[in-house]
Amino acid sequence: MKKNTLLISENNRPFWQLPLAALLFTIAVYIIGKDLYLFNWSNNYFRYLSEEIKSVVLIVLVATGLCSNKKNYIDIEKSRFKKTLEVGPLKLGKWKSIKNYTYVSIFYKPLTDGSYTFVVNLWYDKNKHFELYSKDSFSEAVQIGYNLSEQLNIELLDATIPNDFKWIDKKTHKNQTT
Repeated sequence: MKKNTLLISENNRPFWQLPLAALLFTIAVYIIGKDLYLFNWSNNYFRYLSEEIKSVVLIVLVATGLCSNKKNYIDIEKSRFKKTLEVGPLKLGKWKSIKNYTYVSIFYKPLTDGSYTFVVNLWYDKNKHFELYSKDSFSEAVQIGYNLSEQLNIELLDATIPNDFKWIDKKTHKNQTT
């Protein structure tokens, strides 16, 4: 990763999910290998093969979900950002340009199951935003928002209380955390 590129990531997957994903990928490879070994040109085999392909696709999708990570990259030097879905060395995502960084905000978001999360957004071009981070810990959200606002030299807004937004004094926050 470049020196002027920030990385904001979800937490790593629980340990048990990686071996399970590896097992599922192994099963998919085994099914494909078995089907290639037993291949013949009969119509019954093609019906059987279509069912096997559906199974392999489902297994691969579940395994991919178990071992994937969502990450956000911000390239300060080139003024752009990218959301990625990463599975091993494969990174899916596209760079988008940012014209003018405006501020970083943290807000409270209720979820449908009655719980809540705190979301960190990077606002740019006056009214556009990019969701960077979502977690149930206010202190983690503030720390990520603070670090990002310091790197980009922009303000930090606490919007966790509806209709009572407050700019966070970054000097005071820095003194409290050290």
